[in-house]
Amino acid sequence: MRKNFLLIILITIFHFTILQAKDSRIDSLLFQLNEVIAKRPQYLKEKENRLQERYKEVDHSKEMNAQFDALTHLLEEYNSFNTDSAYNITLKQSEIANQLNDIVLIENARLNRANVLVATGMYHEALQLLDSVKFPNLPVYLYPFYYHIKRTVYGYMSDFAAFEPEKKYYQKLTNQYRDSIMSVHIPEILSYAITHADWLNVNGQPEKAVAELTAFMDNNELSEHEKAICAWTLAESYAKLGDKQKEKEQLLIASISDLKSSVREYISLRQLAMMLYEEGDLEKAYELMSIAVEDASKSNARQRIVEINDYYPQINGIYIDTIKRQKKDLERTIVAIAILGLVLVILIVLMFIQMRKISRARKEIESAYQQLNQANDELKATNEKLILAKNSIAENSELKEVYIGKYMDQCLAYIEKLDNYRKQISRLINTGKTEEIKKLVKTDSYIAEELKLFYKQFDSTFLNLFPSFVEDLNDLLLPEEALQPKKDGSLNTELRIYALIRLGITDSNQIAKFLQYSLTTIYNYRVKVRNKALGDRNKLEDEVMKIGRKEH
Repeated sequence: MRKNFLLIILITIFHFTILQAKDSRIDSLLFQLNEVIAKRPQYLKEKENRLQERYKEVDHSKEMNAQFDALTHLLEEYNSFNTDSAYNITLKQSEIANQLNDIVLIENARLNRANVLVATGMYHEALQLLDSVKFPNLPVYLYPFYYHIKRTVYGYMSDFAAFEPEKKYYQKLTNQYRDSIMSVHIPEILSYAITHADWLNVNGQPEKAVAELTAFMDNNELSEHEKAICAWTLAESYAKLGDKQKEKEQLLIASISDLKSSVREYISLRQLAMMLYEEGDLEKAYELMSIAVEDASKSNARQRIVEINDYYPQINGIYIDTIKRQKKDLERTIVAIAILGLVLVILIVLMFIQMRKISRARKEIESAYQQLNQANDELKATNEKLILAKNSIAENSELKEVYIGKYMDQCLAYIEKLDNYRKQISRLINTGKTEEIKKLVKTDSYIAEELKLFYKQFDSTFLNLFPSFVEDLNDLLLPEEALQPKKDGSLNTELRIYALIRLGITDSNQIAKFLQYSLTTIYNYRVKVRNKALGDRNKLEDEVMKIGRKEH
């Protein structure tokens, strides 16, 4: 029973870890998408630069064959970006091909134009143009392109068929031309991988589609546009598997790559927007759908515009839901402001009551202040005794060290006593006194002044006992790293730390307490000086302990 319980706990932890990792992956991709959206002007600028380079290639091509090839490269840039420009390029290609009377180029130009017509939703015209293509005249390398256009146009016609018999008929043709594409493609290339994954999805094998396409992506270097196509196909596979998390992940990858490659004819961003809408992220869904609508309009890809129009009710729903949510947020804000106003009134009343308590506590504070002055007088008297004790220190170095140690302990004890008086008064104030009087009683100026005087006296006493300490310490350091006090007869913080070490106080806690610094600060100072050592830095403090001794 105990083993089963432990197993359940381990399984629960395992599943929770997996879910956390998935959420982290989605959050990371959403962050990347936001960055890409912010950089869209930059990507579009890069796209325009590529188009300008392609136009220059066309202009610089003197031979007509070379010009046809340059137009093909330009067409590749305009495909999925602007159908009007792409269509005009195909007309120019046809003109050149007819002038050359090159049958292959003529058929190639027709295929290019038919491909553009499909993107604009002109299926009838595209099929007429394809039917005019003399298939025997096509070279083998154009077979996949021909079959791809046929498969695409019949696929769209099946999607938009109003009646079931026509839908089935066009679906049958779509399947036939999909099979034709695979029959003429080499399995190792992208077109075959995408087409075969599509075939597996259609034929109820999405798990195999995921495995094959993932392996292809891992083993091949893809452009951003190719990565987008693969990721979108994977999203379709995961959708058929019912894995919403993976589907969303792949749609994010596809959307990021589509925007990076500056294409305007895509599906991924629209589908991602609808998924976010279903999850309740209305603001992000509306933003992404707006981008998709804008790109479809600018590309003049009527096929995508028609598809987006089918989503218009949902788009409108996103807008309405966003307005409603903003209205609710405004109402909550108004309620919060009203509550804060009420709290402010209550605080004012409490402040008035508190002020009355402060007036009654004034005498107690004055009494405490007198105790503070008395403690200050005692500290001054103690300092005078310490000065007299300093003058009587013997010449023997061992006695000097012992006396200075006692001197510091006694001084710190009185400083702590004064601080305890301050804390006692602070506790009285915290029972209900005015802020102004609290600040007066809490001030540590007396302690700071006495500490300043104490450190001054310490520096003077130490340098009287070890007049060559600064020079001896600098002899142990690199010449360019010598430590210099701000003025003669005093020590800076670094010198004071090593003065304490010379007296045998090597514990950083004690040094921090003596100098009123944090333990971290003292540690950093010690490391900083050790790093300046002329010899072995680990032996620096041992050498400091020898300063002032007879054998030194």
